[in-house]
Amino acid sequence: MTVLVTLVVYKIVLLAIGVLASRRTQDGADFFLAGRRMGPIVASISASASSSSAWTLLGVSGLAYKSGLSAIWLFPACVGGFCLNWFVLAPALQRHAHASGALTTTDVLARGRRAIVLVASLIILVSLVTYVASQFQAAGKSFAATFEVSQEASILIGSVIIVAYTLLGGFWAVSITDTLQGLVMAGTAIVLPVVAVAHIGVAGLLDGIARVDVPGYANVFSNMGLPAAAGLVIGLLGIGLGYPGQPHVVNRFMALRDGENEMRMARRVAIGWAVVVYAGMIVVGLCARVLLPVLADGETAFIATANKLLDPVFAGIMIAAVLSAVMSTADSQLLVAASTVTHDLGLGGGGKTFLRRSRWAIVALSAFAVIAALTWNDSIFSMVLFAWSAMGCAFGPVLLVTVLRGPVRPGGTLLAMSLGFSLSVAAYAANKGWGLGSWAGTLERVVPFIIALIVARLSSDRTWPTTRAVTLR
Repeated sequence: MTVLVTLVVYKIVLLAIGVLASRRTQDGADFFLAGRRMGPIVASISASASSSSAWTLLGVSGLAYKSGLSAIWLFPACVGGFCLNWFVLAPALQRHAHASGALTTTDVLARGRRAIVLVASLIILVSLVTYVASQFQAAGKSFAATFEVSQEASILIGSVIIVAYTLLGGFWAVSITDTLQGLVMAGTAIVLPVVAVAHIGVAGLLDGIARVDVPGYANVFSNMGLPAAAGLVIGLLGIGLGYPGQPHVVNRFMALRDGENEMRMARRVAIGWAVVVYAGMIVVGLCARVLLPVLADGETAFIATANKLLDPVFAGIMIAAVLSAVMSTADSQLLVAASTVTHDLGLGGGGKTFLRRSRWAIVALSAFAVIAALTWNDSIFSMVLFAWSAMGCAFGPVLLVTVLRGPVRPGGTLLAMSLGFSLSVAAYAANKGWGLGSWAGTLERVVPFIIALIVARLSSDRTWPTTRAVTLR
């Protein structure tokens, strides 16, 4: 009952935020970029939460539960990705977007060229519908592990709440709720690991890890030979390369108001957040394996550990808040997907028509994501990595070259995006069909990124016309 009451209260808060944010939403710039007036705390924490939530809480802890100490490579991968974004991409993209008037990532890359817009929009829609579906699926798993509610009903309930506050307030509502979500995640990532380690003891945890009857569980290289271990490590570290190519994350850099102090503060907050959350989730997964060695689904390790170790009242409050955090992750992806349909593809019209059609686009895309979440049978970790890698390899290299070295010629932009995306998807499909072993991650995330980066760099030209001004609808 405590969980249910807390969950209802939290949802009322989210909807109230949506109503309040709707008063600040007058046009496309407000709906999709908060009028470029976002402060450093909201920008940093909301960007962190939108890039991490369900995958981090359930997927990372689940991988640590399943694979053991080799999951530790996720920590430098993800923290390194945060550093790449905030030290390298963010300052340049902020200046570029403010100067050019770009409203979306596609605006930055396409500069009004229709062929690039169409290819980029297709990549975003395919990837983000998959991404949103994984978040809805995470909500279903969390509800099913806590309440006597079917996963199907949980997916529907969670999607309705997310769509409601996203429709009301747009980017303002999404960013504020994601900030609340990020603070909840950080608090949880401190409390639960500390409680778990205190309960088991450091010596007990190390001894328990050594006793797990899974080959290579207590070895950071999973007891693999040198070639296989290299593939494992490079593939996991390659996750960090995906960060610059996530439109739902980098749009916070475009929305952050001008100023060196704002950028400096946002950078410190975001990287500190990443250190706390990723370290905490890996520890939770390892502790869960010692405490609960026979979980049927490793991605429920977080929920099961909280239920086991905490007083029912505190467990209920924590689980309800985390469930809400998981459920509210999809809002950023939905907003970016909607901006692709209405702004990038030019289907939004103008004025109030633009806002109305943007909201209808969110409803339609949510429906597709719900259908996918109900029909696909894959792990959250795998689904998110597919979408993450595909967008990261398609957009990251071109975006980095564009804002750091100058515009990339249209042909080079198209080729780099297409190669990055298609090679990543092909590697994912090959691994599903035949199995690529420990080198799957390298072939899916690292090789396509490097190839796309080389193409983009060779195609950059400082003499080519710079970004065109973008009309904010």
